[in-house]
Amino acid sequence: MTLSAKAFQRWLHSIAPDASTADVCRVSGIKRTTLAQQLVRGKVSVSTVVSVSRAYNINPVAALAGFDAYSVLSGPQRPPTRSELVSQISTADLLRALLARPPMEPARGASTTALGPTPHATSVKNWVDAIDDGEVRHRVSTTTGVAPQNYSAQLTANRLSPELAVATAVAAGVGPAGGLVATGIITEEEAGWPPGARQAALDSLSDGELTALAGERLQALGKVLRRQEQDQAQTEKIWENLG
Repeated sequence: MTLSAKAFQRWLHSIAPDASTADVCRVSGIKRTTLAQQLVRGKVSVSTVVSVSRAYNINPVAALAGFDAYSVLSGPQRPPTRSELVSQISTADLLRALLARPPMEPARGASTTALGPTPHATSVKNWVDAIDDGEVRHRVSTTTGVAPQNYSAQLTANRLSPELAVATAVAAGVGPAGGLVATGIITEEEAGWPPGARQAALDSLSDGELTALAGERLQALGKVLRRQEQDQAQTEKIWENLG
């Protein structure tokens, strides 16, 4: 969801009353043409607000909460669930942690390798799967008007618009900022996630839980890779026939 240009300009004036558009673009790294086009259209992107917030040392979550469309982000942030935290750990990191467990390699100690950053290649879909009680997609479709197939298409591409990310979190009853972390719009720190929370969640998994989760991730990855290989083979066959 884009934000009203008028609302954005009011907010901008409140945080940088003496700054020109050129000043704002320079400190935030936004192209002047990009911001100008958004203002002319009357719609400013969420990423613009986030970039400007960071440039002026304002928490992006707090900044977005000041706009009506994202007022649900206001107030103290609800901590992420263990499932959410684990969903934001990449498959590669899960496998490294699994191989470092004593039952897999008795001669080695616990892994001290730092986890990769968020988001990762399947962070959005993993996050939705982690919080879905079986009806979340339906509830999101009902409240936002987005067709289920369109919602699924976004998940397949590992993306969600900011509006849908927040709506999904609300529908699942988890912290509304979690989806913005999964989509990469804001950082874990900006969402109020405790330092080291993902690592702590990973360490809390039993050997059986970690093994099962890694297996599920690999199975899902295998399906994606097979589909890509089939598509590639089909494309090559078409080119051969055309040649």
